[in-house]
Amino acid sequence: QVQLVESGGGLVQAGASLRLSCAASGRTFSRYTVAWFRQAPGKERECVATMSFRRSYLYSTYYADSVKGRFTFSRDNAKNTVYLQMNSLKPEDTATYYCAGDESGGRSAFEYHDWGQGTQVTVSS
Repeated sequence: QVQLVESGGGLVQAGASLRLSCAASGRTFSRYTVAWFRQAPGKERECVATMSFRRSYLYSTYYADSVKGRFTFSRDNAKNTVYLQMNSLKPEDTATYYCAGDESGGRSAFEYHDWGQGTQVTVSS
């Protein structure tokens, strides 16, 4: 069982930046596929970004069109932590953001076994 703990959410104005962190424990992290999902009230959980292990220390990343160019997914394997740098935030980015992980995974929430508790991001206009 892997434990994932998110942090870094908050209330900001439109145009501001936030950096979310997700710390993992309980397994070898370097080959772990990690994803960020978000869920706004009344909406389905959507995939924001994924980072999948390919070989050695190469990873492939995916970004939803709605965040491409504004959000950056990175990881520090030495710290067992991934980050989501969110720039130029918009009110429509308001949601609870979840970190998810598994041996492999894509863009569906059903593909991930391990989940964090979520962190709230609120962007005011």
